[in-house]
Amino acid sequence: MNLGKTISDLRKKKNLKQFELAEKCNITQAYLSHIENNNKEPHISTLREISKALDIPLPIIFFLSMDEEDVSPDKKELSSFLIKNFKLILENNYIE
Repeated sequence: MNLGKTISDLRKKKNLKQFELAEKCNITQAYLSHIENNNKEPHISTLREISKALDIPLPIIFFLSMDEEDVSPDKKELSSFLIKNFKLILENNYIE
């Protein structure tokens, strides 16, 4: 799971600077940078604020963060197909 990269990618797609998203979430830009670089694991309440500021439901952010390492080897082929296509659907509907 690459939560930090997902948050960073979503922030950029929403044309938000790091300091702008940090302000909206009442956290420091340095802390957001640590989150986006996967150096810090944020508390669930912080993740809720981030999802609210990005206007994307938190479960969708979690899903978009999934990668193949999150799936058991016997289910990789099917889940790879599903994850790839579901991500496309989500990105087309939640990211403007």
